[in-house]
Amino acid sequence: MANIRIGIAGYGNLGRGVELAIRQNPDMELAGVFTRRNPADVKLAVPGGKAYHMDEAVGMRDQIDVMILCGGSATDLPQQGPQLAEHFNTIDSFDTHAKIPDYFSAMDKACRENSHVGIISVGWDPGMFSINRLYADSILVNGKSYTFWGKGVSQGHSDAIRRVKGVKNAIQYTVPAESAIEAVRNCENPELATREKHLRECYVVAEEGADLARIEQDIKTMPNYFSDYDTTVHFISEEELKRNHSKMPHGGFVIRSGKTGAEEETNQVMEFSLKLESNPEYTASVLVAFARAAYRMAGEGSFGAKSVFDVPPAYLSAKSGEELRKELL
Repeated sequence: MANIRIGIAGYGNLGRGVELAIRQNPDMELAGVFTRRNPADVKLAVPGGKAYHMDEAVGMRDQIDVMILCGGSATDLPQQGPQLAEHFNTIDSFDTHAKIPDYFSAMDKACRENSHVGIISVGWDPGMFSINRLYADSILVNGKSYTFWGKGVSQGHSDAIRRVKGVKNAIQYTVPAESAIEAVRNCENPELATREKHLRECYVVAEEGADLARIEQDIKTMPNYFSDYDTTVHFISEEELKRNHSKMPHGGFVIRSGKTGAEEETNQVMEFSLKLESNPEYTASVLVAFARAAYRMAGEGSFGAKSVFDVPPAYLSAKSGEELRKELL
């Protein structure tokens, strides 16, 4: 059987992670990396691959089974996603939760009109956390679900900061409130406001002469990213950012506390957690697994936009149904 041919659109931290993840999957091969930069200036992580300009992607659509979109959710994917879905089966990690319904609609239109599959919002949240929220909500019907992120680097939030005028570079950490986590684990079912669950810490390298007060205000008031949180902005040097904030850790918890029994007197807690040394490398691994699913669904003619809820778990694995039943069931 021929390998699944994967294209990578965008070559930042996530794109490099996808390139490395493809190497771990023997049923896949890299068809090409597509970038808005000069391809001659792009050094790939794995020998043997080739970089192309983004404008060359459409001309290579017959050589690519699935295009994995590695642009940012703030400005790249809303435009790039529907455009590329006209020509490719796609996977992306769109993570602006409030805008997912609109993004899904735009992707669904592009996919259905061109007989493609586009699986959106694939990663760990949205993505793996979403699946676990669904399982927990369906099983513990009388209960309440909580999601905590961090402590770790949010790629989407960091990208959003870097797009603020006057920002040269930046990183953002999401920090969960330990007291809130413990209250949930103790089946207290607390009512938690957004600000009570997490803090956001931003480390920003400003351009020379930039208005620091205006940058801080723009960050703290940014809708869908920071306006609902207690946010701290630290201005630091480029050297300090590279020295102390060059890694990409993350993680978090999905916890559902519920009750069962005749009198609903029995406490039950479901919890799923992640501890990630590299957020982009883990997210990339999830994207690659769902690329396999998109390839299979396209082969069945199941066209249109999909979320992680619409994908059969077995489609993620390179193993056969017989192997899965024997080894994992």
